[in-house]
Amino acid sequence: MHLDAVDLKEFYACPLGHVVRRLLDTRLRAKWSDLKSCRTFGLGFAAPYLAPFREEAEPLGALMPARLGAILWPATGQSLSVLVDDTELPLIDEGADRILLIHMLEWSENPRELLRELWRVLAPNGRLLLVVPNRRGLWARLDTTPFGYGSPFSRRQLTRLLKEEMFSPEDWEYALYMPPFNWRILLKWPRFWERLGLVLWPTFSGVILVEATKQVYAALPARQKTKMRRRLVPVPAGVTPSALPRE
Repeated sequence: MHLDAVDLKEFYACPLGHVVRRLLDTRLRAKWSDLKSCRTFGLGFAAPYLAPFREEAEPLGALMPARLGAILWPATGQSLSVLVDDTELPLIDEGADRILLIHMLEWSENPRELLRELWRVLAPNGRLLLVVPNRRGLWARLDTTPFGYGSPFSRRQLTRLLKEEMFSPEDWEYALYMPPFNWRILLKWPRFWERLGLVLWPTFSGVILVEATKQVYAALPARQKTKMRRRLVPVPAGVTPSALPRE
């Protein structure tokens, strides 16, 4: 079971969603401090986290998988959101320098095929940043947030999956230590909970963040099946998976 784009938008509009975004934004900006001239894309529901990079990354796109549906992003100006098939991304080979994967891997029906497609579109010196629910954490056990749906991962499981699909995990972090509730007393001091969790229970976070690079020396032959890549199509708010264009 998974949520859709409208559910995710509503979560990030609530107080707890605002706190989650601020905490993860800090981690993301620390890893990607300068994206000038970087071709940057987010796959899943990454729009809230791509917003800070709109003035520097070029191009920038929020790739929203058909199973989740898509919303218009940003609310004004040219749309940067695109409805896609996550195993046939409308990007050229090695066409991305940075890819953020969030609210995606844990819901994917075929995570290996998804990662192989990301390997195809990532440049040799590019970086893939994954944010996934931590199997050990409380957030994966409760459905009060989007991180409580799908299949969470342990660090060992994620390491094995990435290596088998020709990625090298290089930088690990843990985040979201506060309980996943919209309680004022919790939301008032989120950074206190982060510091406390890092000291007392560092591996029991809500999410795991891992940055990985592409193993170009271990490349396997591409699949023999010929694919027709779907073109990028800006989508209006409320578009459903059935509206995915086909050629």
